Amino acid sequence: PKGVAVDKSGCPLDSDGDGVPNYKDKCPNTPKGVAVDKSGCPLDSDGDGVPNYKDKCPNTPKGVPVDRSGCPFDSDGDGVYNYLDKCPKTLKGAQVNSQGCWALSDVLFNFARWNIKPLAYAMLDKVIAVMKRNPTLTFEIQGHTDNSGTEKYNKTLSQKRAKAVKQYLVDKGIKKDRLSTKGYWYSKPIAPNNTSDGRSLNRRVEFITTQ
Repeated sequence: PKGVAVDKSGCPLDSDGDGVPNYKDKCPNTPKGVAVDKSGCPLDSDGDGVPNYKDKCPNTPKGVPVDRSGCPFDSDGDGVYNYLDKCPKTLKGAQVNSQGCWALSDVLFNFARWNIKPLAYAMLDKVIAVMKRNPTLTFEIQGHTDNSGTEKYNKTLSQKRAKAVKQYLVDKGIKKDRLSTKGYWYSKPIAPNNTSDGRSLNRRVEFITTQ
């Protein structure tokens, strides 16, 4: 086109060497070797505003806010991004499940039992450490089951499991008045109950901050 600066061979200048001439290039300083679109701007496959070559999380769902590296925010630092996190204010050091909630899944008890397995003591000791670092907070210990058996049976089982965990924490030095318990049986599943993996995830104890 008339007035376009050219090189010695008469071709339009392409200062950043991305294959898009300067007069068409909307991003004229693209680093060498970076893939660009027709306007000369670095590709941004997930449309989060962070170009691919800088994006450490290149498959972020559309509309999810991201940080400078292109990754979704994780405000409580539990490893679960905010847009997936159903418990967004988890205490530091708490072990969380895929939904970002402070929980211990199917590891505390044998089938249909509420006696805590000795192998689970170490995990509960980590729970105690978090609670001791937050001495002014109170907690609800929630027992959850899968849908095997009757509602009445699972209500009783989930409550007994929550109480067993409370007793362990109290015996280890957590004040009784900081802890309440409730059995939610299979009323709050976090996974489908039609697979063994899903049922395993649903058999859990959660720790919810109440103050």
